[in-house]
Amino acid sequence: MINRRHIRIKTMQSVYALIQSNSDNLNKEEKFLTLSIDKMHELYALILSLLVEIQGLASNHIEISRKKHLASSDEKNPNTKFVDNQIINFLKESDSLNQYLEDKKLTNWKLDDEFVKLIWKLIQKSDTYKDYMKTKTSTFADDKKFLLNIYKEIIAPNDKLADYFEDQNISWVDDIPFVNTWIVRTINEIKSTKPFVLGKLYKDVDDEKFVLNLFRKVVLNHEKYDEDINEKTPNWDSERIADIDMILIKMAICEFLHFPSIPTRVSMNEYIEIAKDYSSQKSSFFINGVLDKILKEYTEAKRIKKIGRGLL
Repeated sequence: MINRRHIRIKTMQSVYALIQSNSDNLNKEEKFLTLSIDKMHELYALILSLLVEIQGLASNHIEISRKKHLASSDEKNPNTKFVDNQIINFLKESDSLNQYLEDKKLTNWKLDDEFVKLIWKLIQKSDTYKDYMKTKTSTFADDKKFLLNIYKEIIAPNDKLADYFEDQNISWVDDIPFVNTWIVRTINEIKSTKPFVLGKLYKDVDDEKFVLNLFRKVVLNHEKYDEDINEKTPNWDSERIADIDMILIKMAICEFLHFPSIPTRVSMNEYIEIAKDYSSQKSSFFINGVLDKILKEYTEAKRIKKIGRGLL
């Protein structure tokens, strides 16, 4: 499921797009924001279905080989360990995953099956696959370990697959690392005693509401925050401050003032870390310094009202 950091990143991108376009169409950008998050869930389901399609391709090859007129002994009695992988079978038999794929019309691997073939060939050539196939039986734990290894070693880092996802949806560029982590966590959590249920997009209703609440409050108040920021950066022309840095500072200010359940330290740390990925190392120090000054002023002026102990 999506975490608060990725929600903040998605919100940052939408705030940036709205400000850069000089648009006042808040509803349009809100729809784009929620759609881009929904699309991340689609990417998650699409990658899970890729595992099923790869297994299906392997199964088809076995059946074709068996039906050869002059099939060899190995072809007549193949090692079916991969096509019997219990983890992939759990995905294949999942009602929630199959229904989601159907509802969203995610037929990518039927239309673009060359990527299924590409990954399957890479898996077959790997030492991980060869070691796995040395025996004809395995435990649930063995099947899980194997699937995690081929995902981490072959599927997640594949550049051609990443390029394909980028072509399908531009917002997936930033989502791929997060979704890869989500997939690994999902595989790890599959249990032999329970059917697989597709992971939820949001942890709870609060997280779902947080997306639009944060976006709206930042956009509607960002000009008000300029004065406070300018006071704490007297040696800086506002135009010299990177746009992303300004947005991150304003988002943190917004959380200080309008989100009483989020500790100020959490807000500061989150935006400093985001700056390291989306701006620069120097930006993270700059943002930390500005927010620290603003937080002290707000605290002294009693502008910050947090619910619960230790939230300041």
